[in-house]
Amino acid sequence: MKIWVVMVVVMAMVSYLSSGVDIHKVKQVVARYNITCVLVFGDSSVDPGNNNRLPTTMKGNFLPYGKDFFHGRPTGRFTNGRLSTDFIAEAIGYTKAIPAFLDPNLKPSDLLHGVSFASAASGYDDFTANLSNVLPVSKQIEYFKHYKVQLSRIVGEKKADEIVKNAVVIEMHRVGATRFIVVGVPPLGCMPLVKTIKDETNCVESYNQVAFSFNSKMRQNLVMLRKTLGIRDAYVDCYGIIKNAVDTPKLYGLEEVSKGCCGTGTIEYGDSCRGMSTCNDSTKYVFWDAVHPTQKMYQILADAAIQSVNEDLFR
Repeated sequence: MKIWVVMVVVMAMVSYLSSGVDIHKVKQVVARYNITCVLVFGDSSVDPGNNNRLPTTMKGNFLPYGKDFFHGRPTGRFTNGRLSTDFIAEAIGYTKAIPAFLDPNLKPSDLLHGVSFASAASGYDDFTANLSNVLPVSKQIEYFKHYKVQLSRIVGEKKADEIVKNAVVIEMHRVGATRFIVVGVPPLGCMPLVKTIKDETNCVESYNQVAFSFNSKMRQNLVMLRKTLGIRDAYVDCYGIIKNAVDTPKLYGLEEVSKGCCGTGTIEYGDSCRGMSTCNDSTKYVFWDAVHPTQKMYQILADAAIQSVNEDLFR
């Protein structure tokens, strides 16, 4: 089982679990702190389609993935619609959907607004990604350097450096970034697939303990990096948010927490979800397939991320 490593670039302002975004306040924050763009690194939770261009079976560019995306179009996102990063970018006012860096239709303007380097099935180390022939974090960083070169050709080297400096990224201090957001690992034991494998009806505590321990160590490292490198950072408690949604779904307007919307909801994800029937109302589900959240859950996570940024990154 891979560990989700979600690396997100975000900046905006909104109330936690709000039903909407105060665009005026968002614009104030963006202007006040000169937020330049949205840059994304990670795995399937933030991959908008980079894997479409890779020789891997880990793809989501077919229905029912994307059935609730614009025009019902599958893009490679492993959910029914948009990802948290898409909602965050829309709140800022840049775009309604963050494009993949490897998208052959990528436009120069996309580079100015932000892109995603994420790759589904990637993980904490290169070995995880190599098993599935996807982009490890090291390769995502390499593509980020290509991005910076292309950006320099558009706006000049000085302006490109400024854009990177005023973006919010993960573990990129050595290439010029200063603002970081880290999104924690989710409760792995609550994934329908894990519960099916372990023949459990409730979240598998041993898996959750691994995720919780990893998050604790990561937060300790952030404290150290803050002191030694002088970075600014914010942490998004993905574990706590999803666990709360599973334990108390009604608080989030959700109902189904034990299975995904695709197929039986207990084992299908990726290619095994291809062409499968889906639930009638995905907005009531925490999970879209047996691993990945629904668009509704990603919206909830986006609101929490924005709140964390507002409270912590510019304290």
